[in-house]
Amino acid sequence: AAATYSHERKAFGAPISSLQAIQFKLADMASKVEASRLLTWRAAQLKDSGEEYGKEAAMAKLFASEAATYCAHQAIQVYGGYGYVTDFPVERYYRDARITEIYEGTSEVQRLVIAGAILKEYAP
Repeated sequence: AAATYSHERKAFGAPISSLQAIQFKLADMASKVEASRLLTWRAAQLKDSGEEYGKEAAMAKLFASEAATYCAHQAIQVYGGYGYVTDFPVERYYRDARITEIYEGTSEVQRLVIAGAILKEYAP
């Protein structure tokens, strides 16, 4: 939504997609989405092969949920004041993304799962 909107919205006589600050936001958002996808696929691959996957699933859930919130927040920034208006989808994206850090295991719980697995793996 943000990338499309950045082509449509004009500021200073040009699309805001030509602004470096907007380009950086889009690049960071795309990178976080792809990293989330790869972490999720890794956890799924481990599960499918019958290996331990709890740590990797927690990493994927933690990273993806925080990435979703980050991306939704950045999309609101790209939209400016329209980011808060219900006529545009990004205000809903933020609300939907934020709840993913809370339900099905908060981010803090996911961090505990990850840390526990790491400490067990590297225990003397």
